[in-house]
This record gives sequence, structure tokens and C-alpha cells, in this order.
Amino acid sequence: MQNEAGNWSLACHLDFGGTGKVAVVAHRDGKTTVHAIPSAPASGKAPGYRPMYLGVAPGSRHVLLMDPVSKAVSRAEALPVDAAAHYAYPEPGTGRWWYSNDGDEETGNDPLCSGGGATMTVVEEGENGAPGVLASICVGRGHHVPSFTGPGAGHPALPRRAYVSNLQDGTISVLGNDPSDGSGYLAAGGLINLCEPVKEKDGAMQAPNNAFPHGNVYSPVSGRVYNLNNGYGTVAVIDPLNNGIEARIEFKGCSNLLLSPDGRFVVGKGADRKGDPDHVMGRLIVLDAAAGRVVARLDLQDVYPSTYRFSPDGRRLYVTTAATGKGTQHANLKKSSVLVYDSSALPELRLTAELAVGLADCSRRPIAFLRRQQAIERIFVPNPTDGTLSVLDGAGALMETVRISESPVAELNFSLFGADNLYGS
Repeated sequence: MQNEAGNWSLACHLDFGGTGKVAVVAHRDGKTTVHAIPSAPASGKAPGYRPMYLGVAPGSRHVLLMDPVSKAVSRAEALPVDAAAHYAYPEPGTGRWWYSNDGDEETGNDPLCSGGGATMTVVEEGENGAPGVLASICVGRGHHVPSFTGPGAGHPALPRRAYVSNLQDGTISVLGNDPSDGSGYLAAGGLINLCEPVKEKDGAMQAPNNAFPHGNVYSPVSGRVYNLNNGYGTVAVIDPLNNGIEARIEFKGCSNLLLSPDGRFVVGKGADRKGDPDHVMGRLIVLDAAAGRVVARLDLQDVYPSTYRFSPDGRRLYVTTAATGKGTQHANLKKSSVLVYDSSALPELRLTAELAVGLADCSRRPIAFLRRQQAIERIFVPNPTDGTLSVLDGAGALMETVRISESPVAELNFSLFGADNLYGS
């Protein structure tokens, strides 16, 4: 959505556990309002055939829906309560978003993928912010996380590709991403087996396996893809020139990866729930892509780090808190704060502030930012359990708390397709 100086708007998808709603929070001329998109009856269709929610049309109060069979995109004044809302990943510098379909909850398969697996749907922002579906590609069984390679100053020969991890298969689908590649463009072009036989019970090289990949970034500094294998506690370092795994780095206790804005450092986050029955130990681990090794570790007692994002200039790292564990572990957790680290001297991370927000007694709390060039103007932190949204200024001071739901939200996600100057997760 367009954002003029002092004005902004933000679409929030609210998942109540099987049903969904959308709330649009907008600030105009010094006043913040919340518009609840009307709900439409459930489509009644089986999973995989339900309309797919893409976001809110820029400058309007219409939701954007995609028919998964025809791939046609339409505007609607109301959102079917069973519309599928998938995670969306931006492809840097392109105006394109990759929507991850995890498939059936048990099997990981999408009925529209005849050979098994599920889809990544590539959507491009067209004229007036209208979305166009470029492709819906069957990959492996979800969840999926993509990273994107291409030629750069330090690595001019690298091909333009998307590397999509397949959580339930323990593989990475390699997709062509070069428009000049003819039939290879936005099509499957190979598969990387992440299996480590020594960590499998039968010692076999196989897929599916227990790699459980989740966390996938590309560093333009090293020219390598870094994929976190949660099941093995390692990072697989992949050379895009030959798609070979050239190294495996011990990286235990993390569940995701984040690349620093300068492309040099890969930061993992996770939590240890087994070491102390009374305390969850959150964790941040820093890998230097240039050196090819882990260079820093930081333990965070009573913190379950949910999502994390750098400021545009890379000088700050924001970590949201949420909930995990049970009993005393759960009771001791910080569930109403955002941790701010000075990351200007990476690999060193120094805690500089703990911002007080509302309650997230759930597993995921995203964060979003309104930026002006390299500066942050607003910080948006949802409080799913409270049904509210905290709006902070660029320095982290609370400006207002806005009610977006009358009841607790199981999971909230921001819809940032077409939202100028907004970024986050």
C-alpha cells in the first residue's frame, strides 16, 4: 500500500485456528483506524482447492484471492473464512513474492501436484499494484523456504536460480529463475538430497530423511547457499555452480537462518527446552560466511526468540518473544517484549533495549517496519493473545496500542504484498 510521509497502512491476517480474518490498520492525518474486512462463508472446498489469500489490494479494502486451479486472481470485498493464507517470501529487488504451500498437514502433499509434493506460487506486482501469477511450481513436501542466487560483482558466473527447501523430504528443489532460459524458467531443474547417512538409523543415503531443513539464505559475499538442517543440527553449504554440498557446519539448537544486510553473516535462532526443566534457553548463533565458520554464540535465558529482523542499515537486530514449553519453563518466559541488539559490530551482538509490548502466549510473533530510505520510522509488533497491535516509533518508544481483534489470535501474519516501504515477516 502507498505510504506518504506520516501516513501508512498495514494488512494483518488473523488465524483463529481453522478460520481467518483480515484487519487493515491505517494511519491518516494523525489518526489510526482499523477496518475489518467482512467475512464471507467458507468456500466448502477441500484443502488444496480453497481460494488462496494473497493480500489486500493497494489503496483499497478489497482482498486479493487466487483460484489454485485456474490461477486467476480476483478482488473481493469479503474474505472466505477458510481461504488459504500461506507464508510469502519476497524475492529481493524484483517486486515478486513466493508463496509457500505446505500441502496436507499429515502427508505434505497438494492434490494439484499429481506426482506428490506441494507448490511454490510466484506472484509479481504489476501496474497499480495488481498481482499477476507467473507460475505455480510443484516442489517437495512442505514447509518450504526459498533463497535466490544470481550473478553479482564478486560472483559474475552464478546462475539465476531459486533454492527451495522441502521440510518433510529433506531435500532442496532447484528452480530456474532466469527469464532468458526458455522452458527452464520457473521450472524444476534439479534436486539436492540433504541426507547425512551417518545420522540416519540405517546409514543409507535416502530421501525422505531426517534433515528437516528450515532456514535457507544466499550470501553474495561467499557466493554460497546456506541451508539449516534442523534434524541434524548442521548447516549445509551449497555451491550454486554445481549444486554440490561442499561443507557441513555444526549448528545445533537453531530453527531458522537470517542474513545480515551486508551479506557476510548468517544468524541462526533457536531455543533449548531440554537443558533446564525450569528455564528455556534462547539462542543466537553467528556464522561468518567469508570465514566459513561459527564465530559467536549468545544464550538468552527465559527467551523463546520468535522472529528476528535487521534494521535496513544492519545496525540493529530486533528479536520478538513468544511462548513455548510448559509448566515452570513456560511461566518463566518473557512473552511481552522485543529485544533490540546493537549489530553494528557483527559478529558481536550487544543488547541495548528491551521494548515492552503486549502478550504473545503463542509460538509466533512477527514484526514489521515502516522505513524511509535506511531509517526506521515505525515498528509494528502484534500481540496475538491480547488481540492488539503495538505501534512504536523508530527509537522503540510506544506510540499507541491498537485493537485488531476481540478475541485471542492463534497466529497473526502481516500481508506485505504491494506495501511500499514496509518490510518484515
